[in-house]
Amino acid sequence: MAAISSAGIGSGLDVKSIVSQLVAIEKQPIVKLQAKQASIETKISTFSQIKSLFSNLSSAVGTLSSLTTWNAVTASSSDEESVSASAIGGTAANDFTVQVTGLAKAQSYASASLPTPAGTPLGAGTLKIAPTEGTAIDIEVLATDSVSDIASKINGSGAKVSATVLNDASGERLLLRSKDTGVKNGFTLSVEDTDGVHDDEAGLSRLVHGSSTQAAVDATALINGSITVSSSTNTFSNVISGVTLTAKKVMTTEAEVKVGADKAKITSAVDGFVKAYNEINKTMQDLTKYDAETKQAGLLQGDTTAVSLQRALQGVLQSKTTGSVFSRLADVGITAQLGGDLSVDSATLSTALDQRDEVKKLFTIDNKNAQTNGFALKFKDFTSGLLSTNGFFGSKDASLKRTLEANTKDQTKFNEKVARIEAQLNKRYSALDVQMSNLNALNTYVGQQITQWNKSTS
Repeated sequence: MAAISSAGIGSGLDVKSIVSQLVAIEKQPIVKLQAKQASIETKISTFSQIKSLFSNLSSAVGTLSSLTTWNAVTASSSDEESVSASAIGGTAANDFTVQVTGLAKAQSYASASLPTPAGTPLGAGTLKIAPTEGTAIDIEVLATDSVSDIASKINGSGAKVSATVLNDASGERLLLRSKDTGVKNGFTLSVEDTDGVHDDEAGLSRLVHGSSTQAAVDATALINGSITVSSSTNTFSNVISGVTLTAKKVMTTEAEVKVGADKAKITSAVDGFVKAYNEINKTMQDLTKYDAETKQAGLLQGDTTAVSLQRALQGVLQSKTTGSVFSRLADVGITAQLGGDLSVDSATLSTALDQRDEVKKLFTIDNKNAQTNGFALKFKDFTSGLLSTNGFFGSKDASLKRTLEANTKDQTKFNEKVARIEAQLNKRYSALDVQMSNLNALNTYVGQQITQWNKSTS
């Protein structure tokens, strides 16, 4: 009598379903491992985001400790339409008056009208353009060169003048103009004519005979009503140390120029620090809080490292600085609000910045003491330590990844165990199925024999 080998067919026993249900029961503990895995992965991502926020804070305090921020100055003119002012960082505060009395001009030159048909050659010779400062340039003119040809040669000679040709009812004129303004950029034009006469109305000499010149002029201004200054351009650089004045038009009255600390740049740096701090505070508060109404805990609620990080950050904030008339952030209008966020009282900060050097010390003084250094230095050192390779975030990330790796190994081992159990169950229930199939077959056989026996005895 042959045995039935397909599980469940001969016996009617649903081996596949039985084994599947038993394996499902065996697999239940892995749900906790998978939940723990998801939690670890979320924490890795979360601490990465927190690290990014601390990196932002590090950048913000870097700006707040920069000399560029504290040395920034502004320069303003009471008459910007006539004269504007700018200043480089570190320029001393200063007030003075300026009155533009003349604008710089370039030299211009015009030959007499040349009553000849356009394009007519003037004659051979040499043009000499001599700058007020520098080396003269000689330009050879051929007997076949027209006024336009001569202008092209001048423009290609490297001379610091530009040449063009004016055509009007009386004929052609050669126009020259110095490329730069100011007396030092003036020039003279002379001719060596091949006819031996260099200033008559014949040949190449016609370019200088009867010509007109408007001389180059320097820009001039009065400082504080009595000191005359000049410039070859309309820009006066370092007439007042660190200050640049740009003349725009001649003035009949004086303009007030004020140079002072750039409060807006410093305020912007303070606001950047406060914003970066508040983003960290809000994120940490949300992650570590417990909501009594929803009975939901933040992801890092009860995480001792996260709580320690919060306390350390608050400790830096609440510390003092020495070496300035201001010792706390609150002294310059930066105060902690309910919930831990910082707020800036702009009026208090602006008043404090009237003593810019003292506020600068509050943030940047280096006392060689981590407890009493300026606040920007304290926060810079604090964030640098956290962000370093072996710092808080590096260590935390490594620790979480080790835990995740261990969890992965545990899941692998557990799945291997379940696979072995599943194989054993399949083997056992398949054997049972075979036995039951054999018993069913035997039962059928016995029944058939009894029926046959009954028939033969009736």
